[in-house]
Amino acid sequence: MEFRQLEYFTEVAKQLNFTKAAEQLCIAQSAISKSIKKLEEDLGVLLFNRIDKKVMLTAEGEVLLRHARRILEQVRHAREEIEEMRGLEKGEVRIGLPSMVGSYYFPNIILDFKKRYPHLQFKLYEQGTMKVQRMLSNGDIDMGVIIQDTIADDLEAVPFLEEEMCVCVPKGHLFAERASVTYEEVAREPLVLFQEGYFQRELIVEAGHKAGIPLAVQFETNQISLLKSLVVRGSGITLFLNMVVANDPDLVAVSLQPPVYLKLAIAWKKHAYLSIANQEFLSFLMERTAAR
Repeated sequence: MEFRQLEYFTEVAKQLNFTKAAEQLCIAQSAISKSIKKLEEDLGVLLFNRIDKKVMLTAEGEVLLRHARRILEQVRHAREEIEEMRGLEKGEVRIGLPSMVGSYYFPNIILDFKKRYPHLQFKLYEQGTMKVQRMLSNGDIDMGVIIQDTIADDLEAVPFLEEEMCVCVPKGHLFAERASVTYEEVAREPLVLFQEGYFQRELIVEAGHKAGIPLAVQFETNQISLLKSLVVRGSGITLFLNMVVANDPDLVAVSLQPPVYLKLAIAWKKHAYLSIANQEFLSFLMERTAAR
């Protein structure tokens, strides 16, 4: 059993598709197929069921996947530790960020951190907070921003930001002169929302469900600039963190009644190795948070 075989195997298990796995690894599909076949021959079991072009893990494949993930994670940590013996000249921070804080809170922090440590690399993954939690638990990222109230048992987290979630409307909208609006009032309006998996959407979906109101979702997109443009053009209203709307002359932020304050935390997997690069970024983030 070779390290590369485990890399190929875990990517196929993640994608459940040999072609997509090959694209992610930037290698030929035939190379992955041969590697998996050789691994299956060495172990004397089938790792994948291949039925009607569908790929599914077998029971033996599920067992190997658990071990393979641990092995690959340990090898990555070993490499990081060795690199860190040379100081912070090399290293990588893999962090999952929800789109709003990723676009409006973190850019200056990341740029200033890069000035201090110009040789460190960042890999940013834009996902909803629920997906970020899953990525942390699976070891796909080192750190991630999640909602403080929903921290999984296998994660450690430190709070760093509290921001109001507001209704976002265009100037001239009947809500624009209001100090606040109810969830039910928002649920009755045409809506433009993030896709499923984002707190913004789950908040209004739950409100509509409790009030027995079917939501009129006009558009779904995870692109903030497109959502803002749709709101300005009267296609619907949405929910944003206040920071997203604060300096936009074409949009108005209106509080919900009762108001919602999103408490965000930076999280990492409990008992997992956190590299020096990640530790430095965590300390830097806390410094900036304390200075606000």
